[in-house]
Amino acid sequence: MEADALHDLTAAYALNALDAEDAGRYEAHLARCQRCQSELAELSESASALAYAADAPRPSPELRSRILEQARSERPNVVPLRPRWLRPVIAAAAVAACAAIGLGLWASSLSGKLDRTEADLARQQRVAQILAQPGSHKIAFSRGTLVVGADGKGALLLNQLAEPGSGRTYEAWVADGGAPQPAGLFSGGTTVAVPLDQPVRAGATVLVTEEKAGGTEAPSRAPFLIVRNTAQS
Repeated sequence: MEADALHDLTAAYALNALDAEDAGRYEAHLARCQRCQSELAELSESASALAYAADAPRPSPELRSRILEQARSERPNVVPLRPRWLRPVIAAAAVAACAAIGLGLWASSLSGKLDRTEADLARQQRVAQILAQPGSHKIAFSRGTLVVGADGKGALLLNQLAEPGSGRTYEAWVADGGAPQPAGLFSGGTTVAVPLDQPVRAGATVLVTEEKAGGTEAPSRAPFLIVRNTAQS
């Protein structure tokens, strides 16, 4: 086999798509070819990165079929290959196409996760600022603690709160001499920190209900948590 032909086997070798005879010839060539050693190292690194990337949806069988059909339809436009090389090359093309699609889906999923992480960090920072205020007032109750800063900003710290039902969310409210006002949406967890979007003045009451996803403008059911700010005005 010519050296130029052996150079072209690097991708198939990296995918473990060579038969034993051709793999042996390539490995003998690889031992003395720096070009192939470099290319193989790069391909192996990329393959490892894909193997350990964050979870992403697997391409469907229909997608694989479309890729293979497209590859077959373009055969007359390429240089004919020996039959035993045809399947590894098509396999390499299919893997590359599926990897590109998978990376796109993974990037989209990662972006969403980063957005959620940033939102969680922002909420925690708001709660930390309230807790750090000199003279902040803490009202303990059976499910956790209500913290109110000197500036009237409040936060709920809840323990062992089960996740809301499917398509549901928890919604906090603040009632201060009138109808309860929406004060934030949140989920369950072992420890939940909820900065309230409404001021909690002395004598105001904080409530929590379970609502449909996205929240509502007024409570749709009785609150399962009620705590009053007992601080003196």
